[in-house]
Amino acid sequence: MKTFAEISEKYATLEKSKIVLIPVPYDNTQTWKKGSKKGPKAFLSASKHMELYDIETDSEVYKRGIYLSSPIVNSSISSKKMIQKVYNETKKYLFKKKFVTLIGGDHSISIGSIRAFGEKYPNLSILHMDAHADLRPVYKKNPYSHACSMHEASKKYPLIQIGIRSMDLLEKKYFQKGNVFYMQEIQKNDFWMQKAIHKLSKNVFISIDIDVFDPSIAPSTGTPEPGGLLWYSTLKFFKKVFKKKKIIGFDIVELLPNKKESSTDFLAVKLFYKLLSYKYELITTSFV
Repeated sequence: MKTFAEISEKYATLEKSKIVLIPVPYDNTQTWKKGSKKGPKAFLSASKHMELYDIETDSEVYKRGIYLSSPIVNSSISSKKMIQKVYNETKKYLFKKKFVTLIGGDHSISIGSIRAFGEKYPNLSILHMDAHADLRPVYKKNPYSHACSMHEASKKYPLIQIGIRSMDLLEKKYFQKGNVFYMQEIQKNDFWMQKAIHKLSKNVFISIDIDVFDPSIAPSTGTPEPGGLLWYSTLKFFKKVFKKKKIIGFDIVELLPNKKESSTDFLAVKLFYKLLSYKYELITTSFV
């Protein structure tokens, strides 16, 4: 049995796991550097080398149970059909009352998962962490492109966007007023954190594009942008979010592995594990 981080099967069966991890190795909509379909494999490979004790929360969250589902694999199908597959798989585990997480793959997969979470949870909002707005109604004749990953959600839910520093002018008309936190504003002080959290509803789905981070700590992504978030300031924000809101799931996308550089793979795994630790083991500390 293949497991996340090579944890014991005792903590990895579906029946005994609170958490489900769905790998989605799909990158058909990527338009610059392709290769994020290899992201889930690199993520899981890096997980084998991660310490399972989290210092900050003084916990081993894997003991809550992490079930690794079969990957959603079919690189030849259209993005529309892949989104439907992601929706179906996400919905299946949500209705088994699991905490569902996903690792991509390009950002288009989030369209399917958000649809499923939206059906399950009332009063939903989306916390979108990304260098790019991803609000185009259509991109290169495809409404299901990674560049359109948040357009559908923006019409249905409060969409709070963090770290934006690259966009097309046409996307501005799809912004939700006051819900966009540009990176040049974020870097000035921490006041933005409370403002952003205040705008979130009770139930929150988090979608994290790896390119929200600065390329100095996360260079292996499809469209790296200078001037991004750094590790501890990001954890400080997430910790506040998990304390104040009910996080009902999350995805991590756009990891594009590089054979010469594996630090981004490891960052993605540490982030995944840290968010689970915040979800289930959060205690008051002085770390962040």
